[in-house]
Amino acid sequence: MATYAIGDIQGCMNALRRLLDHIQFDQAQDRLWFVGDLVNRGPHSLEVLRFVKQLGPSAVTVLGNHDIHLLALWSQVTQPGRKDTLQPILSAPDADELLHWLRFRPLLHTENGYVMIHAGMLPSWSIDQATALAREVEDALQDDNFQDALPAIYFRKGVGPSATLSTKERLGLTTNVLTRLRVCTQEGVPDFSFKGPPGDAPPGYFPWFKIPQRATRHNTIIFGHWSALGIVTKKHLVALDGGCVWGRELVTMRLEDRQLFRVPCPK
Repeated sequence: MATYAIGDIQGCMNALRRLLDHIQFDQAQDRLWFVGDLVNRGPHSLEVLRFVKQLGPSAVTVLGNHDIHLLALWSQVTQPGRKDTLQPILSAPDADELLHWLRFRPLLHTENGYVMIHAGMLPSWSIDQATALAREVEDALQDDNFQDALPAIYFRKGVGPSATLSTKERLGLTTNVLTRLRVCTQEGVPDFSFKGPPGDAPPGYFPWFKIPQRATRHNTIIFGHWSALGIVTKKHLVALDGGCVWGRELVTMRLEDRQLFRVPCPK
């Protein structure tokens, strides 16, 4: 039995199949952890959703920004983007079933000494704080009236950390941090627009995991989201976005021995 953490798939079902063949994945014994962004940009988002859903307890996936975007589209909170490849999901006969399943995925998963998120955490957040904030968003997404909370959850503009945030502002900040953060200041002010390599970050901004006194520096965090960062495997940090959808590679790490497995991804 083995557990494999897999980087951003973004609708690249063929690459996922080749990766699972490469590691000889056995659904009866092994488990797959997905760092989020199952969908969008790639050609087979519908197939990816159907496949991961049917894995049942053999799979754990956290929500990424593209997954949240899909839920917002489904609920008519936003409009399709120019590069979206999500219409086959929205038009599918099992769309409601798939998206009901998706909105019940967590934003943060902890198990066996690992913490899995899609993007990042603010320096001041402990794992307990991040978990409580994530659960607040998850509860809102899983509520029967989840559409009422989605505009706040999907709020895409910058909201800085503050002790006086309203519930709606807190839902938006939590979601943006866990699914979109790459860089922030030493004080924890986030920049959600930056997408480049760490060395190109705006003055005064640093990768969230390089803030010296961040509360989670002794926790082992697995994440994706930052293809320009590349693959990073350090004692307390595992970054797995290999940029598959951009023609690079799909990467997984076996948690038991931290061995990496890779397959190339034709663009």
